[in-house]
Amino acid sequence: MKDTVIAVPSEAPGGLDALRSGHFGRCDAFTLVAVKAGQVVDSRVVPNGEHQEGGCLVPVELLFREGATSLVVGGIGARPLQGFLDRGIEVLIGAGDRVRDVVDAYTTGALRPITGGDVCGAHHHG
Repeated sequence: MKDTVIAVPSEAPGGLDALRSGHFGRCDAFTLVAVKAGQVVDSRVVPNGEHQEGGCLVPVELLFREGATSLVVGGIGARPLQGFLDRGIEVLIGAGDRVRDVVDAYTTGALRPITGGDVCGAHHHG
């Protein structure tokens, strides 16, 4: 079974102690965290691509190339969501202020798959 690699949109400079970015498409970077048997075995930071070139699908290709198996977001638009799903990357939604908190939530099963009701259209926060 291949390792789980969780991608978390992060504020600069990224890393396990970085604040999680609430805006997936315009985050400074993604922190990629490799998890094996519920334990963090590695983490690295990948700068986000330019949003203008290819729009909201840029992070999809970036994370796919970097080997992400899961993405944890606070919200995401329909196009990038479909892009991730098309590439076999699961998209989860859940709480956590810092990247480390998000990973803990992942390993304890506290996150859930994103649903249509979570998708950002107009940005409304309830």
